[in-house]
Amino acid sequence: MPDPTTPEVTAPADDHSFAPDRPVTLDRRDGPYGEVVLRKRPSTHDGGDIHEIIANGTFLMDTSDGRSERLLIDAAQAALAPRRRDGLPSLLIGGLGVGFSLAHAAADDRWGRIVVVEREQAVIEWHHAGPLARISGAALGDPRTVILHTDLVGYIRTATEAIDGPAEHTDRYDALCLDIDNGPDWTVTDDNASLYTPGGLAACLARLNPGGVLAVWSARPSPGFEQALRNAGFTGVRTEEIQVARGVPDVVHLAVRPA
Repeated sequence: MPDPTTPEVTAPADDHSFAPDRPVTLDRRDGPYGEVVLRKRPSTHDGGDIHEIIANGTFLMDTSDGRSERLLIDAAQAALAPRRRDGLPSLLIGGLGVGFSLAHAAADDRWGRIVVVEREQAVIEWHHAGPLARISGAALGDPRTVILHTDLVGYIRTATEAIDGPAEHTDRYDALCLDIDNGPDWTVTDDNASLYTPGGLAACLARLNPGGVLAVWSARPSPGFEQALRNAGFTGVRTEEIQVARGVPDVVHLAVRPA
C-alpha cells in the first residue's frame, strides 16, 4: 500500500514533467462526505501512470494491481448456490473505486445485472470523462451495468433511482460485493461503521436472495467480523487471503444467506 503521507504536488497544466517522482494531484473535491482526491504517480514497471484515490487523507486504492478487487468478484461467483449461478445472477458492487471490480464483472458473461453504488460524484466523473475511463469504459457501456449515485449504507436499507442505465432495479441481489472501506475495522468515514454492525449486516442479509453471497474486501483480516456475520444469520462464513507486496495480506470475507 502506498504511503498516503508522501508529499504531493499539483502540476501546472502546461508542465507535464513537473516533480516526476512525487504524486501529482489531478483533482480535489469537497463534498458531503469530506474530501476526495485523484492523484497520479509514475509507475516503476512500465513507465505509465498509476492513479490513486485518497478520501479524507486516507489512501483507498490505486490502479497498480487490482488482484484483490477481481478476487472479490470471483470469490462471490464461486460461493453462490448452484441454482443462483445457473440463472445469470444479479450483482451489487459497493463502491466504484478505480473500476477493477466493475470491469472484471462486466467481462464475465455469467453475471446478469450489475449495479454499482457510488456516493462520490467526483469518482463517477473520473470514470465517465477522466483517466479512470481506460479501466471501466467498456463496462460502463455494457447494457447490464447500472450506476447509482447514492450512499451505499443508506441504499442497503432503501431504494433509489438509477442515474446511468435503466431506471428500474431489483430490490434483492444474488451477490453483494462491498469495497467502500479499508475493512470493517478501518472505515473511511464514521457513518460507514454502521454497515458492519448487527443492524447493518441484517440489512445486507435482507438485500440478498436466498443462497446469495455477501463478499467484503478488507486490507487486513478481522476475526471479530467473521463472528459478527455468523451472529447475523449468515452461513458458510470464511476468509480468503490475497498476498500483497508487503505487509499483511488483503482479504475477502465471504458469507452466504441460507437458502
